[in-house]
Amino acid sequence: MAKMHTRRKGQAGSTKPIRTEVPAWSLQDAEEIEKVVLDLWKQGNPTCVIGMKLRDNYGVPDVKLATGKKLTAILKENEVSPGVPEDLYNLIVKAIGLRKHVAANNKDVHNKRPLQLTESKIRRLVKYYKANKVLPAEWKYKPETAEMLITK
Repeated sequence: MAKMHTRRKGQAGSTKPIRTEVPAWSLQDAEEIEKVVLDLWKQGNPTCVIGMKLRDNYGVPDVKLATGKKLTAILKENEVSPGVPEDLYNLIVKAIGLRKHVAANNKDVHNKRPLQLTESKIRRLVKYYKANKVLPAEWKYKPETAEMLITK
């Protein structure tokens, strides 16, 4: 399948094995995992880093299998979830960096196109998250106020 904004094909990746129960070698129980997740979140780690640390340091292959809930659901239950989903947050940070670069280097016309593509992805994701009620209906991305959106 081709990539979104190019005609080239993407690179093939591995898939997770299909499992219905926690492996026997995983010794953590659900309460311990939730406690570790909250501790790592309080240290300022994003959800992707929390998942990797759980896998590498604590031997938890899959948080959803071990606890029955996704990582973001654990954070929502404890009322510490981020205001903006992580993938949208990362795209906004990328767009802010590109916008600053284009403003400082106004003759760099080659980076205007990646900025347009990134902001297009942001608008598409916002539309998706509004439809699934992850973001409120009045939430709006504006490039001028993007830095304020991600600091809330």
